[in-house]
Amino acid sequence: MAGFWGRRAREEEERLTAADEALSKRARVALVAADERIRTTGDELDFATAELGESATAELRAGLDAVRTHMSEAFQLHQLNHDEIPDTPEELRTRNARIVQLCEWAEAVLDERTSALQARIARVREAPSVLRGVRAEAARLRERLPEMRDTLARLADRYRSDTLQRVRMSAEEAERLLDFADHSAEVSERRRSAGRPEEANLALEAATESVRRANAVFDGVDSFEIEALRAQTTLSDVIDDSRGDIAEAIAGPRTPAIDEALRALQEALATVTSGGDRDPFTDLALLSGANAALDAARAEAARPVIPLERVQHEISASDHSIGVATALIEGQRGWIGADARTRLAEARRIRQGIDGLETDVDAREQVIQLARRATTLADEALRLAQRDIDSSRPDGDDWGWGGGGRGYGGRGGQRGGNGSGMLGPILGGMVLGGLLDDIFD
Repeated sequence: MAGFWGRRAREEEERLTAADEALSKRARVALVAADERIRTTGDELDFATAELGESATAELRAGLDAVRTHMSEAFQLHQLNHDEIPDTPEELRTRNARIVQLCEWAEAVLDERTSALQARIARVREAPSVLRGVRAEAARLRERLPEMRDTLARLADRYRSDTLQRVRMSAEEAERLLDFADHSAEVSERRRSAGRPEEANLALEAATESVRRANAVFDGVDSFEIEALRAQTTLSDVIDDSRGDIAEAIAGPRTPAIDEALRALQEALATVTSGGDRDPFTDLALLSGANAALDAARAEAARPVIPLERVQHEISASDHSIGVATALIEGQRGWIGADARTRLAEARRIRQGIDGLETDVDAREQVIQLARRATTLADEALRLAQRDIDSSRPDGDDWGWGGGGRGYGGRGGQRGGNGSGMLGPILGGMVLGGLLDDIFD
């Protein structure tokens, strides 16, 4: 029996000895790896600072300093393991475990801080090609300016001025954005050549964003014309559908609610077919609402199955409203506040929930309600966005670029306001700080 327990004790001792040796080896390897990582990260920090500037690399510098401080503890522990004072196995085990812990923490900190800079460093390396791309895209859009002016003139002949207020965009605004993009690209090149990488990168971001906004203006004009034509087509279908609904309501069972809804639909139909310049979006909303009210009154009286065409008209109306609101908000994001953005996001969410339900007979009433709700939210988003634009722009639609000395190129060549009126819609809140003084010099 004593031999059995002795053998177990020797086996346990051998197991602990083997584990201690493995931990000691792991601590030595980790210490060397962490020390090398500190050295290479220092080199990476020097490069990143040269490319990005001091402020962009401040977090990596602070992390590297903290790692060096804590790694000094790891080296001290390793030194204690090899000094002339004998140590117990437990003391060696505790120190080696702490060394491994410190080294793993150091590796994790450096991984986190360096990975955060990788994307920015990559953009810096790609800066020359990005600049070429910005200039090429700006040149391509400039070639489209005459086409945009023709489109806007055609829309002005076809639709009322209040209809065109839905887009609130012009060729002049697009041209200003392109001018700012070209100027910011030049500033970026000058600042990079002067060894001021942070300002160069910021100017490059301004140029890139300006071109993106200009693209949104062009797309907004194109999409508005398409959406307006679709609205007219849908309106024609709704007119035919309304006439059929009126005939059916007259010939069918009547209730006070049906009679009231019938009169409202007849008046709406007379209004939208009265001729002259009309707003297809307003007419579509008016007729769709009156048609829906008659459908609801008849459904209350007879509970008929809602026609699929009626459901599709409601969905189409919501799509049109969302599309118009999206074009305005995406094209003028710098002016748009949280309320308009929130309404549009909720309208999109509700609209996405409709997909696939319209073919379910039992869900058609629900789909109609959801589509109307999405339409209402999109119309509210459009109204709020127009309010934001009207309240944010300087008087007379002066964007701070060329009027009254309030912006770039004002009276006497002054840079009133440092061009902030222009930067608002371009950058959506980006602060360029002292860089503006050079951009608008």
